[in-house]
Amino acid sequence: MIKAIAVDIDGTLTYKDRSLNCKAVEALRKVDATIILATGNISCFARTAAKLIGVSDIAICENGGVVRFDYDGEDIILGDKSKCLKAVEILKKHYRVELLDDDYRKSEVCLRRTFPIDEAKKLLPEDVRIIDSGFAYHITDREVSKGKALKFIAEKLGIKLEEIVAIGDSENDIDMFEVAGIGVAVANADVRLKRVADVVTSKPNGDGVVEALEFLGLI
Repeated sequence: MIKAIAVDIDGTLTYKDRSLNCKAVEALRKVDATIILATGNISCFARTAAKLIGVSDIAICENGGVVRFDYDGEDIILGDKSKCLKAVEILKKHYRVELLDDDYRKSEVCLRRTFPIDEAKKLLPEDVRIIDSGFAYHITDREVSKGKALKFIAEKLGIKLEEIVAIGDSENDIDMFEVAGIGVAVANADVRLKRVADVVTSKPNGDGVVEALEFLGLI
C-alpha cells in the first residue's frame, strides 16, 4: 500500500521556466496519501510553495539539509553549512564563484553554474559533495541527502520507506529513489535518475506526475 508520495518541485511539478503545472497540483489534491514536497531550494520557498500547492506542509529543503513539518513550525537543520563554506574557499582559487541566496541557506551553499562541475568535484574535500540540480550547483554536507531526509521524515510519521513513492527529475533525486519503495522519473529527467528509476513516464514535468499517479492507481 502506498501511504506517502515524495515529489520534487523544480522541474517536476514545474516547467523549465519554474512556473507551476496546475494539472499536477489538482491531481495531488485528489491523492489519499501523505504528500512530502522536496526541493533543492530554501526553506522559505518550500514553505510558501507548500501553502500554494495546498496538499501538505511537509517539505525536504536544500537537498535534504533542512526538513519542515508544519507551516508555522521551525526548520530542522540536518546539514553543516560550515563545511560547505570551506569548500567554496577552495573553489574560489580556481573559478569565479557566485553564491545564490546565501543569506537564506542554512545547511548548504548554492552557486551559479559558471564552471565545469566535473573538474570541481576533484577539488573538493571528502566531507562535502557538489551536485547539479539543473538550476544551480549545490555544495552540501556529505552526511545529508534527500534520501536521508526522507528516511528522517518517514520515521517521524511512522511510515515505512517501502510505502513511499518518490517522483523527480534531477540528479539530486537519486538518493530519494534509492530509499523509497518506488522511484518515478518524469520524461524530462536526468539520464542518471532514469537509470535508477522503477518507472519512467512518457510525459515531462507535471504532466508526468499526473501520468505516474494514474499509473499507480492513486487518482
